[in-house]
Amino acid sequence: MNTLEKLGAFNVWANTTVLQRLDEITATGAPIPAVALRLFSHVLNAQAIWIARISGTTSPVKVWQEHDLAGCHALHEQTSEPLHQLMVQADETELQRLISYTNSLGASYESLVHDILTHAVVHASYHRAQVATRLREHGFEPVNSDFITYCRELSAATTPSL
Repeated sequence: MNTLEKLGAFNVWANTTVLQRLDEITATGAPIPAVALRLFSHVLNAQAIWIARISGTTSPVKVWQEHDLAGCHALHEQTSEPLHQLMVQADETELQRLISYTNSLGASYESLVHDILTHAVVHASYHRAQVATRLREHGFEPVNSDFITYCRELSAATTPSL
């Protein structure tokens, strides 16, 4: 697995891990802090937006559109693995393809597919850290969604037991 593919798999794992923690919070009867849900919605919205830009389609969501937990689950299913699959399936020609797009503020840009895919994972990590901070501020223990934690879990899962 190349680095980009591994980052994509990590992103799926990290989003799943955060969603599982949010599910655990709601199972206690406590509400998820609105700011945490807003930030995580943004993570998933951004994935949908980048997929749309790469595929030349219209995004089904806006950048700061807010979702409830069920909506986050649905958007995760629609975007996390498909984003990973773009990373798995892209050949060098696709990775070097230049995408022209307009951001949410109306500014026009051009970016390489490789840079967009890398950005999507880095962007999600940044905002998942913000979700963790907001959860802690509201008295909830966040999950560790670090890349190295994913790598350790991946290694443990593939290392035979003695």
